[in-house]
Amino acid sequence: MFSDFGILEETCMNIERQWFVGIAGALLSIMAIVAVAFGQAAHIRWDIVSIDSATGILSAGGIASALAEDNSQITMTGSGTFVAPAGGEGTSRAVTGGGTWVTEGSIGSASGTYVVTGLVRWEEAPGTLAGLTDTIGDLADARAGLAILRIAYSDGDRGILVVPCHLGGTPDTVFEGITASKGFVDFWNRVPAMPGVDANFTLFNVE
Repeated sequence: MFSDFGILEETCMNIERQWFVGIAGALLSIMAIVAVAFGQAAHIRWDIVSIDSATGILSAGGIASALAEDNSQITMTGSGTFVAPAGGEGTSRAVTGGGTWVTEGSIGSASGTYVVTGLVRWEEAPGTLAGLTDTIGDLADARAGLAILRIAYSDGDRGILVVPCHLGGTPDTVFEGITASKGFVDFWNRVPAMPGVDANFTLFNVE
């Protein structure tokens, strides 16, 4: 009887030991995944930029426009930062920034400010910045890509700001400029960037 009790006690101890090892292993795996995810998270600054064609100086504080179906127009300034999840998967509330907006056309003339409330998606694209003086960051830190941001307008509307950036070597599937939505209006048709015109240029920088 006592020998049976000893066997039972040893069996219970073995089960507890295996349970502890299993839990510890699972926790270590989770911690490793979290560490990798945070290690690969992208810290990105975005800007609607101004480019002086005479001097080649690129700086923050530019404007960009987009058109709705009836050619109503929205013109925006903006800059900010976001932390994109590892691998570009998922959304993020680790955002800052905003800017100003002006509408005109049949939608009505109005203006105000907006703030960024979240990141929907970030995808880096191939491309390099050359031939300009970047006053925002180092040329080596410049990136092409696509950011989709949630924004809140000062008049109570909400929407999406889409910021693509096309640099040297970026595929032509990526355009330069912005599109945006405001309430139920989609300003889907970007006003294209044109050489010599200081408007509709964007840039990302790794921080």
